Amino acid sequence: MALGFVRPARPEDAGEIARIQLSTWRTAYRRMFPAHVLANIDEAYLARGWSEAITSPPSPRHRVLIAVEQSESASPVVGFVAAGPADEQALAPEEPALPDDIAAITDLLVEPRWGRRGHGSRLLAATVDLWREDAFKGAVAWSYDADDAMKKFLVSTGWEPDGAARALDVDDMLVPQLRLHVQL
Repeated sequence: MALGFVRPARPEDAGEIARIQLSTWRTAYRRMFPAHVLANIDEAYLARGWSEAITSPPSPRHRVLIAVEQSESASPVVGFVAAGPADEQALAPEEPALPDDIAAITDLLVEPRWGRRGHGSRLLAATVDLWREDAFKGAVAWSYDADDAMKKFLVSTGWEPDGAARALDVDDMLVPQLRLHVQL
């Protein structure tokens, strides 16, 4: 297991978060999404979105955390998680709103070259600790059907499918997702 830690994201981390998001998508999702879609994602646009999420979250219960790899030469940002109260983005089609005590992970990514070193587990554990402080009773997260690594990771930490499914329309291609949940 690598030496690392998790901390709240700072405004100056937005660019690194965007870089990790884009790098991870282009590596892990290259067989799920059309190549031209991944090639045309604007890293600066992603960074602006992450800056907004960090500096002006919708509520105090919305958070972005980063994982830092400690090494002798540097402490690079290697992953991140964004989470908060479950909102309309957490819902399946035609599903009513989830209870106020349900949280949702919107993004949980560790750069592939830093995978299997405990960073995802540290991010998830820190998020669960904050959810408990915020009085959440459960949580949900969407996973792409073809993302076996994410599903396996979440299941290994006690999450399980809750029966909800949806498909994202990506350039006229439907990309199926399933939702997992956990009680806290």
